[in-house]
Order: sequence, then structure tokens, then C-alpha cells
Amino acid sequence: MLRSMTGYGKQTFSAEGLSIAIEIRALNSKQFDLNVRIASLFREKENEIRTLINDRLHRGKIDLNISVEKRDHASISINSELAKEYTSLFVQIAKECNLPATAELIVQALKMPDVSNAPNDELTPNFWNTLFQNVEIACDAVDDFRKSEGLALEKDIIERVEMINQKIDIITPFEQNRMAALRTKFENHLSEINIDYNKNRLEEELVFYIEKLDITEEKVRLRKHCEYFMETLRTDGNALGKKLGFILQEVGREINTIGSKANDFQIQQIVVNMKDELEKIKEQLANIL
Repeated sequence: MLRSMTGYGKQTFSAEGLSIAIEIRALNSKQFDLNVRIASLFREKENEIRTLINDRLHRGKIDLNISVEKRDHASISINSELAKEYTSLFVQIAKECNLPATAELIVQALKMPDVSNAPNDELTPNFWNTLFQNVEIACDAVDDFRKSEGLALEKDIIERVEMINQKIDIITPFEQNRMAALRTKFENHLSEINIDYNKNRLEEELVFYIEKLDITEEKVRLRKHCEYFMETLRTDGNALGKKLGFILQEVGREINTIGSKANDFQIQQIVVNMKDELEKIKEQLANIL
């Protein structure tokens, strides 16, 4: 099954007083290009998160955003007796130094050790496991999006490959007319210059010339390449886009050879149409994972 490189996934969850939003966007890129924007609270696990995204999404320009949407504020406990002792001490020192006793002394007292207990920002192993699980869920959403886009691309590509195959059959009748057209062309030239010629010799030269222009092998190889392309298209796996691109190069090589050996206006027109379908397939493959 084909997968597009374009995808989107979002996952939200709550754990340990935090509400977390994970958002992943994927676009076309020849290589894996990951841009990470995460809250500073999660920086210690950034490398592990990057590895997870790489293993799951493989290729494309990936934008990952992990943000804290809401945080439950735990209550702060204050040892009021200890705070009063510090404040009294600061006021006494201020008087001895002939300094004003201001409210700032209370603020300083609250900053002293063991006066207040703020909530702990340290995250537990269970939180990290939950975070990684939800990153994977977001990756699954991206993969589902890619599969959906891939189905549309696959349908279009199959139709165009079938068109190329059909045009191989259309070429055959025009091939059969080439011998008669070449004979007439050579005979007319010889008549114009008024030279006696051996008709048997002319037949031999015509046969030799036709053999050089014969495209039977190219048509057979082109059909085989198209068949192999379709087989590969229907397999499941990663990096199918690159493999299909290599096969398409061989398809293009055979089409070009047919065009260069055609020596026939109708065949060359068919070749131009084949090339048009080929370029449209290449454009679609540029978005295939």
C-alpha cells in the first residue's frame, strides 16, 4: 500500500497535573527532516522522542510540537511560625542598622529554607511512559492520514501506467506501415536523381535499415517494466517511493529509445503522450513515502 508523505496527527492527554498537546505535521522531503518544538519541561527526553519519531515516520519534513496546555497548581505550604521568626530577626537587624522595617523583609523571610514548600517539577517514569505512548498514538494518526492520501495517489498512478501500456499496443499498426513508407521514400529519391539500381539490393538495404529501427525489444522491456512497477506498487513496506522511482527511470529509458528509433510521425506522437503520462507519475511519486 502506498503512503503519502503528507500527514497530520494530534493527541492530547493529562498526567501528573499537566494537560499535554502533541501535534505532528508531515510534508514532502527527500530525506528525514525533523523540527522539534517542545516545552522546556520535556527537554531531557528530546533525543528519545526524536528517535521514536524517526522510527515511526521514516521520511519527510516533520514538525513536532509538544506543549503544556494547562497545569494544575498545587498548593504551596508555608511554615508560618518559622516565617515569623525570620521576619522578627530581620526587623531586629534592621533596627540595629538604623534601616526601615519594610514589607520587603517578609518577602525575604519567605525565601528562607524550609519556610515554603513549592510543588516538585520532577516527572516520574510513569509520566514519561505515558508521554511516549501518546507520541506513538499521534504517529498512528499521521500514518492513517498518509494511507488515506496514498490511496488517492495510487489510483491515479495505476490509471497512468495502464495508459502507457495501452499505448504500446497502439504503436503496432504504425510499425507495420513503416516498411512500405520507407520503400516508397527510397524509390522516389532514386527516381529523382535518375540512377539505375538493383531492386534486390534495395530490398536488402531496406531490411537492414528496418532492423536498426526495430522497436520490438523495447516494447517488450517497456511492458515488463510496467508490470514490475504495478507489482511493486501493491506491496506493503517503507520507502516504496524510491524503489518505484528507480523502476520509472527504466520505463522512461525505453520510451525514449522507442522515440529515437521510431522514424514515424504517428509513433512519435504516441511517444510524446507516453512521456506526458510518465511526467505526471513522477510528480505523484514525489509525494510517496
